Amino acid sequence: MAQAVRRQTSLFATDGKPHPLQDTLAGVTLVLGVLAFVSSWFPSLHLLSSWTGLIGTLTGGYGQFISATTRERFILILGLGASAAGFFLGMAHGGLFGGLIG
Repeated sequence: MAQAVRRQTSLFATDGKPHPLQDTLAGVTLVLGVLAFVSSWFPSLHLLSSWTGLIGTLTGGYGQFISATTRERFILILGLGASAAGFFLGMAHGGLFGGLIG
């Protein structure tokens, strides 16, 4: 009996094609977002939260631009939201340079 074996190539790809760059961007954005959001709870870590939030937002924006599937976009939106929240709270606590300039 010949049965078609359907192999999933990626956790995020629903079209059956590999998307290594998009998957990497989604994972990096999510990790940076969680790091920025958690570090924004501590005002003394404003440098970490603001920089990781900024980089996560930029990475997520580019990932959204080139994403191919809905699953990738879902992960990217979660990471983008956490990155933006961490960035804004980090900016409120001291900013990107923390009083070193100005």
